[in-house]
Amino acid sequence: MFTREREPFLKVLLILLSVILPNVPGFAQGTTRPWMDKSLSPDARADLLVKRMTLDEKIQVVHGLPSMGFSAGFKRVAGSLGGDGFVPGILRLGIPDQQQIGAGVGITNLGQRVHGQATTLPSSLAETSTWDRKMAYDFGSVIGSETRDEGFNVSLGGGIDLARDPRCGRNFEYHGEDPILAGTILAQELRAVQDQGIVATIKHYAVNDQESGRFYVSSNLNWRALRETDLLAFEIGLKDSGVGAVMCSYNRVNDVYSCQNSYLLNDVLKLDWGFKGWVMSDWGATHSTVNAALSGLDQEMPTGVYFGDALKKAVEEREVPMSRLDNMVHRILRTLFAAGVFDNPSAVKPLGAQVDADIAQRVEERGAVLLKNAGGLLPLNASTVHSIAVIGSHADVGVLSGGGSAQVDPIGGDAVPPKRVLHGSALFVHPVWDPSSPLKAIREEVPNAAVKYDAGTDFAAAAKLAASSEVAIVFVHQWTREGADLPNLSLPDNQDQLIRQVAAANPHTVVVLENGDPVLMPWLDDVQAVLEAWYPGQRGGLAIANILFGKFDPSGKLPITFPMSESDLPRRHIQQPPPGEGYFDVDYMEGLKVGYKWYEASHIKPLFPFGYGLSYTTFSFSNLTLTPASTDGSSDVQVSFDVKNTGSRAGADVAEVYIGLPSSTDEPPQRLVGWAKVHLDRGQSHRVTVTINPQAASHPLSFWNTDVLGWDTANGVYKIYVGDSSQDIHLTGTLDVQHAGGRPAIP
Repeated sequence: MFTREREPFLKVLLILLSVILPNVPGFAQGTTRPWMDKSLSPDARADLLVKRMTLDEKIQVVHGLPSMGFSAGFKRVAGSLGGDGFVPGILRLGIPDQQQIGAGVGITNLGQRVHGQATTLPSSLAETSTWDRKMAYDFGSVIGSETRDEGFNVSLGGGIDLARDPRCGRNFEYHGEDPILAGTILAQELRAVQDQGIVATIKHYAVNDQESGRFYVSSNLNWRALRETDLLAFEIGLKDSGVGAVMCSYNRVNDVYSCQNSYLLNDVLKLDWGFKGWVMSDWGATHSTVNAALSGLDQEMPTGVYFGDALKKAVEEREVPMSRLDNMVHRILRTLFAAGVFDNPSAVKPLGAQVDADIAQRVEERGAVLLKNAGGLLPLNASTVHSIAVIGSHADVGVLSGGGSAQVDPIGGDAVPPKRVLHGSALFVHPVWDPSSPLKAIREEVPNAAVKYDAGTDFAAAAKLAASSEVAIVFVHQWTREGADLPNLSLPDNQDQLIRQVAAANPHTVVVLENGDPVLMPWLDDVQAVLEAWYPGQRGGLAIANILFGKFDPSGKLPITFPMSESDLPRRHIQQPPPGEGYFDVDYMEGLKVGYKWYEASHIKPLFPFGYGLSYTTFSFSNLTLTPASTDGSSDVQVSFDVKNTGSRAGADVAEVYIGLPSSTDEPPQRLVGWAKVHLDRGQSHRVTVTINPQAASHPLSFWNTDVLGWDTANGVYKIYVGDSSQDIHLTGTLDVQHAGGRPAIP
């Protein structure tokens, strides 16, 4: 019997055999292990391998072993690198260990492994605020390369649950409120991860839109809304990336646990979307053996409570057909083959930390959003400013990051101890501050100016420093994490009052926000400028200073709406579980109207709309043309227009294209269907064309028809809107669609 204790000896033996056996006739042609023939397809290789596996070996592949070493409940096992998950390989067949690691915004270190520090990327909201596909790919390349260089082969990042509630504790890990923007950006990230030879994961499938009571809540919404919003984001992200794994979520969807929801896993994911990879559970999200297996779950993580001996017994007693177990194993193995895990295994080596930090900085510089700039206070002129007050949020030493299982141990360590505290089952209940000092970066911009820091804990002292300075920069923060939602959108620790007192002392006050969700701004009229920095990552302090002093023109656009008041939200309060942690429902009655669609349909003016963001220059839009002028709904639509930089310096703008479907469809007033990020020198004009492909995974011209259970295209007039936010529309046009028979646009 092969045991883990004998594995070191066996590995040495295999190395010796690898030297001898290639000279044995027939071995070089792969007759000993035909599944190692690279000329075969991943599916063919998996089929060959599954046929050689025993029942016990098949069971071994479909569940994990505890790998995280931070508590008695998760003792690291032999072979694990100390990641989030571990599935031991099968030595006699050459099946590699699955070394799984969290990687939403960088490589995590829940297992407290040696040399666990990694590059902290800006939050996913910052990544999405770039509206830049290339930046999203670069973001993913950091995750993929560092996953590989740490020795792991399965990345557990890729969160895409929509921001139905702006108080959700994990919104910073996700990609905003619009399914097309979120899906497009995440698809590029996941593609980059897999291009590094790593299996990427998309999660949490589905409708994990709040953390409160996530083990007990049922997320309820009608099937049409489900397909056009939350599931559409997954569909785009999955189809456009070729992602290898899908992680099902803790919550129930319409009263059925996500990890045993046959509609989600079998009907939609595997049959409708043709997904060939495997479905893994979130950690502890499996609730049954037979039901889960038959409903489409392929792998239980992180243990084998249901898919270990219990599944073996169910197969032996024919409650779960052997063919289903074979399919589970096949999906896992073919994905490992397709990603290159068999043929080009990961190996531990030093991280490309310098290059990765450069990328993190570029993402933040392009993802920070300038929300206000009255009187053109920004950019600050380094040659004329003589004194600056820097106030609050540990800006002397670092920038904030989000918490939970996405927490990254930053290269350089936590700037503000304590580094980590375990409180019961809650991880990382104290924030981690990435060691990138805005104060230091600002001082380097103005070496001859007096730049002084105040912690902001004594408001009177902070105001006094502000009064004696030409400019006051107040850093404020809002910490969010997995496992908890915000009680409200107000800044914590009375920071609103800090801003008010500083602004009263100095009219030239700039507010820099470090946050994971939208915030309310009762002080907005009192300050001159506001920069939304999100969680800015490994070099966040430097990136913020570069924007404040105009080394980089801000071009970020909001991927999530900022409300005026919590009373403007579909739910005034985020729903909490009843006493005793019993089951409860959250009814998403807004349905299709997620985010900006809610505000427009309800005629509510937000504080800052979806897609909004200022620049240090200005832009104009003109000369809209649509090709074709009439269509049957099956051919591409070309939306062309001119964008001109009308300001005094070079900059970039995101030209956004929205469509309003005919009133007969009962859709929200408009939906985002495409965009282009344009970089222009001052005075420069560029002809932009945004192509709308009706056959794309985003279904831009279609609605989900519950009568035919498919995507349908309606006859009528489609309105085209072009602008630089959902409410700042500069050009409009119409498109007449006459689609004979009203057949579904995509079968």
